[in-house]
Amino acid sequence: MQYALLLGRLLFTTIFILSGIFHFFPSVIQYAADDGVPYANLIVPISGIIAAIGGLSILLGYKARWGAWLIVIFLIPVTLHMHDFWTFTDPVDVATQQAMFLKNMSMLGAALIIAFFGSGPLSLKK
Repeated sequence: MQYALLLGRLLFTTIFILSGIFHFFPSVIQYAADDGVPYANLIVPISGIIAAIGGLSILLGYKARWGAWLIVIFLIPVTLHMHDFWTFTDPVDVATQQAMFLKNMSMLGAALIIAFFGSGPLSLKK
């Protein structure tokens, strides 16, 4: 069962580690700027660092509770600003953004669970 938890941490954190890297791509920074993110040249890379560090922390099980709180800090503004499905009128856009919003909410729930329970076995702990 401990390997299942390690696999779960890997699957959960992959999106944060990769998106942390992607947050340095000019196209991602421009997308956020076009969506109204203020100071996107600064905010987007910083949010990428937060996501990547949080993801790596949980994956490795090193200070995973702190890493989970970093993921919470990352997800709340991203979810509310980038996936604000209630502001769209096109039904396809509404459905897409609502799915992304709900996906982020489920990841937020998982991060809160990790913040409470920690990373479990096969962790660097500390």
